[in-house]
Amino acid sequence: MELNTEILARIQFAFSVSFHYIFPPLSIGLGLLMVFFEAAYLRSKNIQYHQLAHFWTKIFAVTFGIGVVTGIVMEFEFGTNWAAYSRFVGDVFGSALAAEGIFAFALESGFLGILLFGWNRVKPWVHFVSTLGVFFGSMFSAVWIVVANSWQQTPAGFKIVGEGFHARAEITDFWAMVFNPSSVERLLHVWVGAFLSGAFLVLSVHSYYLIKNRHIELSKIAIKIALIIATIGSLSQLFIGHLSAEGVAKIQPAKLAAFEGHFISEKSADLYLFGWVDQENQRVLGPKIPGGLSFLIHGNFDSKITGLDKFGPGDKPTQINAIFQFYHLMVGLGMIMIGLSLLGSYFYFKGRLFQTQWLLKIFVIASIAPQLANQFGWFAAEMGRQPWVVYGLLKTSNAFSESVTSHQILFSIILFFIVYAFLFVLFIYMMNKKIQHGPDDESNIESRPMTQEIANLISGEIKGRAGEEV
Repeated sequence: MELNTEILARIQFAFSVSFHYIFPPLSIGLGLLMVFFEAAYLRSKNIQYHQLAHFWTKIFAVTFGIGVVTGIVMEFEFGTNWAAYSRFVGDVFGSALAAEGIFAFALESGFLGILLFGWNRVKPWVHFVSTLGVFFGSMFSAVWIVVANSWQQTPAGFKIVGEGFHARAEITDFWAMVFNPSSVERLLHVWVGAFLSGAFLVLSVHSYYLIKNRHIELSKIAIKIALIIATIGSLSQLFIGHLSAEGVAKIQPAKLAAFEGHFISEKSADLYLFGWVDQENQRVLGPKIPGGLSFLIHGNFDSKITGLDKFGPGDKPTQINAIFQFYHLMVGLGMIMIGLSLLGSYFYFKGRLFQTQWLLKIFVIASIAPQLANQFGWFAAEMGRQPWVVYGLLKTSNAFSESVTSHQILFSIILFFIVYAFLFVLFIYMMNKKIQHGPDDESNIESRPMTQEIANLISGEIKGRAGEEV
């Protein structure tokens, strides 16, 4: 049986993006925590903040390295599997990716060496500046990637040059392209999701230490800072997500209809809390808030919401149930993170958080929540855009490379799966080793540079005995 080339190309790119997207949010989120730890050390001279900054820089280094490696693959896929797409968006993506290289990657790479290897070689304020440089570099990197992707969702600042097969989008207004109708809300959404990834990982690791009665004082400090970021981030995400949904309703009504399983255009549209989409009978089975969707989008219960019935068969997404589930899983995980953050804050102010074992155990496993929310959000956004790869301009069916065969793509998918599985196992192994060892005391930080620590880690010289240096 001949395999569908378009479907395989989409599966390959989705797999590559999903795996890569584990790491950049963690890098951004951990970068923010590292900035807080080092700033607190410079202000208070409390050596515990220095230990925390040093420890989480090691975790950041592992995350950042694998993120860079896995991100390169996608650029090759644009040329091999999506040649028509690359030709159409090359001018737009070229500008955005060039800006990333100039404003983001150069900033990150310029300060990365000082961040990793300068602990006992430069003054503390110089090292802090390098940490800021790497953090802002990762933030700027997200800016240009999100701008490029948002332009696909809501194109602006361009004109079409050429006709038919040779048609391509050419930028006429760079800043209109950058500030396209969805870029700001989506960028804020991505940034805050990244902050939550870092905060919940720190909460997870240091809750584990408290349960095991290890690094108690350090963990109390780390949990306090991470909990502040998690609480502010999760609550602000609720507001930012609402703004993003309002934008989708105005600019991509078919996507919103798919998000909410809304088939028929009507006033007083219901909001489903969760459920199952019966696409054949055009209904959703699940609990709902009568008129809730109209109120959420327009501020009153009687406003009309555009349904999927207003779009032709070739102009709307088809996998409605999958889109509905991914969107609602993202929202549900967001509400769980709000609940956990507020619950943790409540117990902290009551002075009982560090003794509440059941909550600490929940925090240990809760680090997966922002990761899943990030993934499900991207799935919903990208599937909801279908059948368009550039909304209203270029359909996905016209964007892939016809010269690439399905068997070639299938072979590369299998090869990528093997390589990525190895990278993921390596990532988990290295993270586990660093976490099991825990933060070094100050004498170890000063006596052994991080270059040697990383070399030992990679070469397998870790012995794993209690108390031995990494």
